[in-house]
Amino acid sequence: MNTQSSLKIIAESSANKISSIVNTAFFFKEPFTHLYIDNFFPEEFAQSCLASFPELDNPCWEHSNDPGIEIKSRSTWNSEFDIPEGIVDAVRVLNSSICLKAIGESLGIQKLMPDPYFSGGGLNCTQSGGLLDVHVDGNYHDASGMNRRVNAILYLNKNWKDGFGGEFGVYDNLGESVVRKIAPLYNRLVIFDTHDKSYHGLPDPVCFPEGDNRKSIILYYYTVAPRPNAQVSVSEPHSALWKSKSFTDKRGNKIRDFS
Repeated sequence: MNTQSSLKIIAESSANKISSIVNTAFFFKEPFTHLYIDNFFPEEFAQSCLASFPELDNPCWEHSNDPGIEIKSRSTWNSEFDIPEGIVDAVRVLNSSICLKAIGESLGIQKLMPDPYFSGGGLNCTQSGGLLDVHVDGNYHDASGMNRRVNAILYLNKNWKDGFGGEFGVYDNLGESVVRKIAPLYNRLVIFDTHDKSYHGLPDPVCFPEGDNRKSIILYYYTVAPRPNAQVSVSEPHSALWKSKSFTDKRGNKIRDFS
């Protein structure tokens, strides 16, 4: 069991890795700011996340099956008390003020806040044949009224090989051409500035071996301050906008109802 003091040490080490990646070959400003860090967590810590990752028959999952748009499973956490024991400490570290400050400084986005409601965040799992169309993310957090600004993804694919697919695709600011593919390697953290022009996805069906699914932990961060005007295409609250839907949501709308 991790103690408070040991978790703080891991958080400080994690924050240092995030801060140190700026001005390296693993930090990119175009077409939108993104970075990745290998061997992010201590091995025992990362292994605990993988060992605690629930099987797909666990009731914690909801499954999306929208051909050509989204075929994957995501967890249905409503609070930190829904998170598996071996994963909750990783979430605590990444949602800590220590890491939030480092993420904000690296991306130039201040006053980041985590999402204790896990609205869309949590665990993701994609089986062979699954995909995620090129898209931009939703922009508004109903529970707080804040603006979505940053995504962090920790990959947990220990046996990944070329040919499995499932790379994180970074697309140009029109969502038409892939600029970079980042392999979903075990204990690799990807962080990026999410806005109306940060097109990303994995539109080609993954080819993971049976029983060895694409696994990740995804966390979202928000600010009270809105996104800069240059990053806004749709000013009203909207859901994810998909390339296969002519950059509308699954219902064909540009905006959505919100509370």
